[in-house]
Amino acid sequence: MRKALRWLLALTVLIGTLSTAGAATAAEPEATGTTDIKERLLSIPGMSLIEEKPYTGYRFFVLNYTQPVDHRRPSRGTFQQRITVLHKDTARPTVFYTGGYSVSTTPRRAEPTQIVDGNQISMEYRFFTPSRPEPADWSKLDIWQAASDQHRIFTALKRIYSENWISTGGSKGGMTATYYERFYPRDMDGVVAYVAPNDVVNEEDSAYDRFFRTVGTKECRDRLNAVQREALVRRAPLEKRYEAVAAENGYTFDTIGSLDRAYEAVVLDYVWGFWQYSTVADCQDIPADAENATDDEIWTSIDTISGFSFYTDQGLSPYTPYYYQAGTQMGAPTITFPHIEKKYVRYGYQPPRNFVLRSIDMEFQPWAMRDVDTWVRHHARQMLFVYGENDPWGAEPFRLGKGARDAYVFTAPGMNHGANVAGLVAEEKALATARILDWADVAPSTVRENPAAAKPLAKFDAGLDKRDVERERTLRP
Repeated sequence: MRKALRWLLALTVLIGTLSTAGAATAAEPEATGTTDIKERLLSIPGMSLIEEKPYTGYRFFVLNYTQPVDHRRPSRGTFQQRITVLHKDTARPTVFYTGGYSVSTTPRRAEPTQIVDGNQISMEYRFFTPSRPEPADWSKLDIWQAASDQHRIFTALKRIYSENWISTGGSKGGMTATYYERFYPRDMDGVVAYVAPNDVVNEEDSAYDRFFRTVGTKECRDRLNAVQREALVRRAPLEKRYEAVAAENGYTFDTIGSLDRAYEAVVLDYVWGFWQYSTVADCQDIPADAENATDDEIWTSIDTISGFSFYTDQGLSPYTPYYYQAGTQMGAPTITFPHIEKKYVRYGYQPPRNFVLRSIDMEFQPWAMRDVDTWVRHHARQMLFVYGENDPWGAEPFRLGKGARDAYVFTAPGMNHGANVAGLVAEEKALATARILDWADVAPSTVRENPAAAKPLAKFDAGLDKRDVERERTLRP
């Protein structure tokens, strides 16, 4: 979605993590006479090793897995999809994580993995490099094909990791976990979807405008709006600076069409980007008197939050798969700017089509998100959705209907796109933790008797469980 997205890309975010030696529980040694876990993984047809990285308490593998380009016609070509395995013990539950973008090749542990003290399989989303078919048939980038990637990986690894599985992801990863559940509801024993947008009707985005009218404090909103407006009022001198930066760094603007379009896109991402990744306390860093601020102060504030490099060809290229999906199935927000006179806004919030090369065909499928939304409302089972109170993406959340069972939607007060179970109010935090433990079939008897006693089974580690929200572009979750 957008640059704040880029800073997110989320969960991106957003939600995976590293570990220091000693804090993690040591992985149990393979039993005498059994096959080493690496051998077992590599015995799976289509699985190959990229590298193994040592990690105290775990074994961490970066692997390639051969996938069909088209799961409906598997004979028509394959590609190598990158996955990682954070192995603890085959007797522990497994968490299936994806951020919906590229996969990290650094050992990381998602929050549910810490909660259940389990293994973690992480998947790179198809068409994010290097997991891209060559040549790329973009019509095969859709939510069903991606869910089928996950289904094949699960089917292959379930023979090794036979205990319960929970899927998870943040932002686009939370959407991915939800879509996977919709198409393959018998695979997972539970789903934890963080900050997952649900753009059911792509052309109806008034919820976002309502969000921006009330989020945070009036003082903070006024500061942000004033800086955003001032950046457009001073368009001419600041674009000269942009031209110099582009020339110095070799930036080009063929995809979006012009430096002028890119400049406005960055500026219009500013307010969204702030709330996606910052808090009310961060308002102290926003110029208090935009009209009398220097050009450098306006430039620096916009660049820090939105990033002037993002709408260049070089900045957009890694996110082509995201924008393609936003413009064909997932939808993208459109917001208005009532605090800025129309004479200063030339293009408005631009659609995903403007961020994808014109050589790639795109056609929007309005039924795709309606189908998922209807399924969640009526058929959700053992699903947990977590949102942040101050996150713009939560303006259009998933909702549950009468048909949902053992499913929950919680909002973490004051949190942004990095919202998690740990940030929920005490009662909801305990309930969410207890349900995750139960879905994984590792809930202690004390928790079964008293859910309020629920807590993660693995100790928090500042390295392995680092949960900084990865910054992305505003219009990308």
